[in-house]
Formats: sequence, structure tokens, C-alpha cells
Amino acid sequence: MSGGVDSSVAAHLLLEAGHEVIGVFMRHGVESPVACGLGLNDGDAGFPVLGDRLDHKQGCCSAADARDAARVADRLGIPFYALNLNREFGRIIDYFADEYAAGRTPNPCVMCNHWIKFGKLFDYADSVGAEFVATGHYARLTAKADGSIALSRGHDTGKDQSYVLFGVARELLSRMLLPVGGYEKPRIRELAAGLGLNVADKRESQEICFVTSGRHGEFVRAHRAKKSPPREQGTGEIVTTAGELVGHHDGIENFTIGQRKGLGVAMGEPYFVTHIDAAANRVVIGRKEELSRRDLTASGANWLVDPPAQSFRCLAQIRYNSPAAPATVEWLDEAPDRFRVTFDEPRHGVAPGQAVVLYDGDRVLGGGWIE
Repeated sequence: MSGGVDSSVAAHLLLEAGHEVIGVFMRHGVESPVACGLGLNDGDAGFPVLGDRLDHKQGCCSAADARDAARVADRLGIPFYALNLNREFGRIIDYFADEYAAGRTPNPCVMCNHWIKFGKLFDYADSVGAEFVATGHYARLTAKADGSIALSRGHDTGKDQSYVLFGVARELLSRMLLPVGGYEKPRIRELAAGLGLNVADKRESQEICFVTSGRHGEFVRAHRAKKSPPREQGTGEIVTTAGELVGHHDGIENFTIGQRKGLGVAMGEPYFVTHIDAAANRVVIGRKEELSRRDLTASGANWLVDPPAQSFRCLAQIRYNSPAAPATVEWLDEAPDRFRVTFDEPRHGVAPGQAVVLYDGDRVLGGGWIE
């Protein structure tokens, strides 16, 4: 329970369905400007359970979110606990910073779902004898005739979050519940208002939860400075796809493939980041048509179905907010860990480090990490 409307209504829907519900709030140890300073130390390990609701430190987003979640739990009459997952979130923060420093575009939300929400939370569920782990994601789970569980897009296509769930282990699908996946967002807000929940009109979080300033480049530099000396400011080159030097930058962590704003150079027409060379500390920019890619390779595949034995047709999605497009997938190795995706039409903004997720209609087949 994050303190938002989706997880709050999810808890209500589970109660209506007859489940015994336990509310869980995740502490990640990154202090926000309004985080309180009471309760457990950041060094506490394991899964401490806190019985009282407001007398402990909250680092996940803000103390206000923790209080909202606690009030909802009170309103619904369910237990509410906080889990200390500082160490696990530290792994995600390291991944986030290291990927940017390597010239790749990380996706910490996918990693959080994989490692924590549908990873470590199952350890906690087992420790308290819980059968399921549920969240407020807009995606659906359905039982198929062959006994398998299908992960599919949420009913609200504008809010669908199936993309960020592709990395969940297949064997865990039968123990997941996604109560809001069959609803549209306005209806979820209506349900919250009808229940008298204080989060009914709460704004949604738009930023990564541990980058409280919203400035990713500053966060990455500060985090990596603890491990290695920072590069001298302004030493990186910005060049065109033709190799012309047009400017300098303060760090490749400020850039991602497809970026147009904040390049720090004036070209007289729109230019976009087309390539990031981490070894040379160089950012390459070009016109929009130079972003086009017909194919990509991916590794670290996770399959939610039995992977086909040979090449196959599907819909492939390269970013959370990008539409899926018709493509052909073929294997690069004997084991189905690496694959190539060839699109029927060129796609813009294919970014190494992002996930490519494969669909059969609305059903998630699996996906991997763009190389």
C-alpha cells in the first residue's frame, strides 16, 4: 500500500472478494524532505514488522504517503505494517546509477517489480502464511484452458502497466492478484470517494521514488561519487552523426536516447540524442529520422509462456509509454535468452537498457533488455 488510490482501492476489492488482507508499506531508506525521523534505524535488516502506524521513519516517497496508507488501512479495518527493504532498494539504486553511467537508459520500475514487489514481498508473504501478493497495477491475470495463468493488458488501455511486469517469474503468476486491472481509472477514483478514502483525488506520482529532486543526472553523479572520482565538468563531447563537434556536456548521465530538450546546443532545428558512447564520454545527436531503427537485439529474456521453438510474429513494445508494433522475433542463441526483434516499420527511440516486451494481442509473452 503506497498511499495512492490504486493500491487503496485494490485492498477494498480484495476484502469484498472475501480475502483476509494485510496492508504493507515499503521503506526504501531514501529520505525525502518530509520524511519523519522516528522508528527503526536504516541499518535494521530482515523484515521488521511495525505494529503502530505513525511512530516510525518512512523513506518510501514521503511520510505523507505513509500516513495516507495508514489512514486507508484504518478505514478498511485491516492490519498495516512497514517493511524495511533499504538493502534491496540499494541494489536498485546501484543499478540505476550504473546503467546511466554506462550510457544506457535504466528502468527501475521493472526492476522493482521483479526484485521487490513480486520478489522479496513473496518472502514476507511466506513468513506470515499469506497465499497471495497483490498490488494496484493496471494489468490482468486470467486462467487459461491449459491451466496456465496469462498476464494481459489492463482494461484501461491508457493506464496499462503490463509492460513493467514482464520480468515477474512465471511460477509466481498463480500467487499474484491485480484487483484494479479490470477497471478504468475514473471508476477507481469513484470507488475511493464512495468509501470516504482521503486518497480519492490524490495526484499520481510521476517521478522515480528515490530521485526526490527529479534531477536524474545530479542523483547519479552524487551516488557514483561515493565509489569513484567524478569526471571533470564540461569535458564530454557532443557531436553530430556526421562527426562534427558542436558542444560539450557535463556527463552522459544527463542524456538518454531520443532526448530532444536540454541538449545544451542550438542547432537551428530539432535534434535528438541518437547514441551515447560511454567509453569516449561522447553524446551523438541527429535529426529525428536518424533515430529510426528497424531492429534491435535483447538479452536477459524472461518468458511467461513456453517460448516458441523458432521465429514468430508478435507485437513488440520498446518503452512504457510507447505503443506496441508488429514485429518478428528470432533467436540469437540456442537457449532462449537472447533474441532479435525486427519491426515491420522503423521505430524511433530504441534505447539500450530499456525493456522490449512482446505481446500476442493483449497477452504478455515475455521480454528482455535491449542491447
